[in-house]
This record gives sequence, C-alpha cells and structure tokens, in this order.
Amino acid sequence: MYRFKIYYPGRTKSKFINEGINHYLKLLRPFAKVELIELKEAKGESLRVIDEESKNILNAVEGPFFLLHREGKMVDSIEFAEIIKNQALNQFIIGGAYGVNNLVIDRAQICLSLSKLTFTHEMSRLILLEQIYRAMTIINNRKYHY
Repeated sequence: MYRFKIYYPGRTKSKFINEGINHYLKLLRPFAKVELIELKEAKGESLRVIDEESKNILNAVEGPFFLLHREGKMVDSIEFAEIIKNQALNQFIIGGAYGVNNLVIDRAQICLSLSKLTFTHEMSRLILLEQIYRAMTIINNRKYHY
C-alpha cells in the first residue's frame, strides 16, 4: 500500500476546500494511507515568514520529498503517476502564502508545478489530493482518468 505525507503551514480554513480534501481522502483509502501534516504558520514580514516556515518544513520532513513550486517541472497526470508509482512513501511539501526558501528547494527530490496558474496554498492541497487519486487510479487501471 502506498503512503503519502503532505506537509504544509497553516490549517485549511475554507469549508468547501476541507470538504473536497475529505472527499479525496475517502476515495484514496483503498489505495493509500495519506497523512496531512499541518505545520505552524508564521506571521510577520514576508522574508521572516518564508525562513521560519521553511525551517519548520525541513525539521518535520524525513527523507526525500517533492516540492510543489511555481517554477517546478510541469507534468501531466500519467507522468505524475510514473513519478510516484515506484516509491512506497511519497512526501510532498506545499509552501505557505509566500513560498519557501532555497534550502527547501535545494533539498527537494523534484520540484513540481501544478499549473502555470497561481492557486492559493489551500487550493493546492485539494488539487494535489485529486491528482494523487487520479495517479492511483492510473496505476491500478481503474476508470477515472480518460
């Protein structure tokens, strides 16, 4: 069974996003164990927030991880499934509102971009879970991805 850990600063405040997250967590149960790891959200000036949240991320994550980043590699859903299918544990980092520092970027196994569009960090959580579910259906030859 696959394991996914998704690290991010701050809690998900939007009710509709929480509902979507819970929907995909339920759909993923037959395929994988998913842990959402909420880290402390920093406050203050943007550079201080980036450094503090990045430090919290690096202290929390163990081993290799994928970073969602606006300048990351763009892949389609089939390529995404290929990236995660050979690892029993896949860890993802979603930065906060201001992103992460170069220490996190440099430690990432791969930086991935969800889109050329900009999403809130809360929306990114939901979109990542949907893509993980899509990847699991591709890997397990289930109908969902056409």
